[in-house]
Parts: sequence; structure tokens; C-alpha cells
Amino acid sequence: MTELEHECLDRFPHWLDCLHEDVVALASLLTAESIPEGAQRHIAGALNYLTKSLDLIPDGVEDLGYLDDAFVIRVAASLAVAETPSVREVDIRGLLVRLAQEAKLIEQWMGNDFPRLVKVVRELGKGASRGRSVDDIITDPAIRAEAIREVQSWSKTYQKPSFHKDPQTLIKLRSFLSSRLP
Repeated sequence: MTELEHECLDRFPHWLDCLHEDVVALASLLTAESIPEGAQRHIAGALNYLTKSLDLIPDGVEDLGYLDDAFVIRVAASLAVAETPSVREVDIRGLLVRLAQEAKLIEQWMGNDFPRLVKVVRELGKGASRGRSVDDIITDPAIRAEAIREVQSWSKTYQKPSFHKDPQTLIKLRSFLSSRLP
């Protein structure tokens, strides 16, 4: 097993452990006036992904359910930081910067498939979930509050899937992503 695979098998389960906390913290940034709108758009798109009925990896898949969600929020954070450089100065808790740094592991591991994931995350800003578009979340305080409440509720019911620290798990994950990414 490679060093990269070892790192993935160590980090990915941790991301699943803290997914519910990460999404609640991200949701709180939607109301932070210090976070630029461009960054908020990426955050809103990633949070909308949580409530989509069609994920890249269905949430109920043993070992892997919700790992795509963890990937999406990290890639969205990296886009927010890259496209809105001022976010580094206003991200007081360092959440976006930390998640963006963690996205580098996803990029290393995914290799040539990573740009396809980035494309999916970029496209989240154009779609809607539960009748809410990113524009609705950004511009309408009532819809934004509803989306935040939904994320908070989701986090209370979230149950971390098992994740077997076995190279076969990474093979299964790569297979899911390679076949499902447009």
C-alpha cells in the first residue's frame, strides 16, 4: 500500500466523523457578513448537495455513504478560497482554509478524475435542491434561514457510516466516483 493510500485511509474516516460539525459550521458562514458573496455561493451549493436526492454515492452505501458529501464540502471550500482571496483574511475560525487544505488530499488521490469532481461542485451553484437555488439562499433571508435550519436538523440525525481501513475500500470509492462523475 502506498503512503497516499495510508493517508487516505486515516483521513477519510475522520472526515466522516466530523461531517455533521463541518456542515453546521459552514452553514453559519452563510450569515457572516465578513464572508464574501462568491464564497457564500460555493458554501450554499455544497450545503444544497447534502439534501439532493441523487448523490454521486448514495448515502446508504456501506463504508462510503456520505464520503462524497465530505469531498464536496472540501472542494467547495477550496473554490471559495481560490476564487475569493479575501476570504483568507475574514475566515476567522479558519474553517474554509482548513477544508480547502484537505481538498488537496482528494486531488492527489483522485488524480485525473479530480477536475470532474470540481466541475460537479461548480455546477452546484446553478442547480436547486428542495426548491431552493443558491441564488435564493444568498438573496432571501427567510430561505437562507430555512436552509440553515435544515442543515442543523440533518446534522442531528447524521449517522456516520462505517469505514473499513482497507485498500479495497479505496478501490470501491474510486470505482463509484469514476463511474458516476460526468
